[in-house]
Amino acid sequence: MRCPKCFHDDTKVLESRLSHDGRSIRRRRCCLKCNYRFTTYEKEEEFIFQIKKKDGRLEPYIREKALKSVQVACQKRPVTIEDMEALLLNMERKLQDEGSRVVLSQRIGDLIMEVLHTLDKVAYVRFASVYKEFKDTDEFMAELTALREKAAQAVQNRMVDQS
Repeated sequence: MRCPKCFHDDTKVLESRLSHDGRSIRRRRCCLKCNYRFTTYEKEEEFIFQIKKKDGRLEPYIREKALKSVQVACQKRPVTIEDMEALLLNMERKLQDEGSRVVLSQRIGDLIMEVLHTLDKVAYVRFASVYKEFKDTDEFMAELTALREKAAQAVQNRMVDQS
């Protein structure tokens, strides 16, 4: 780290502390040439991406908006806020690993539904009804039927694995 006073390239870390939110590190440093003391902060680079909507518009990803939609789907369900936060964190990490700065809204919805499907079936159906824009009860029933068939197939696969 370069000294801000004399621009010498070598400094010594005197003290390091994790910030109160746990997302950055505060370091107290001293220049080895002029003994000037200063503070630096290190934090993880934020992954910023945009969402491409169905109509082609681009919007910035707003985590609070995604959390709100998951909260609505999980309302009065045994899903904790920590579960919802973990869902979004995992989704964001997957998107970061993929590396694209523009993500289709469909991809985000699919990733959220994938986790909700395992987390809580009712929350999954609630989210799907909005995300997939169900027009009538037939579409709703088709999703429920597919959900039942997946559950039955999973039970059948477990029985085969146990024998």
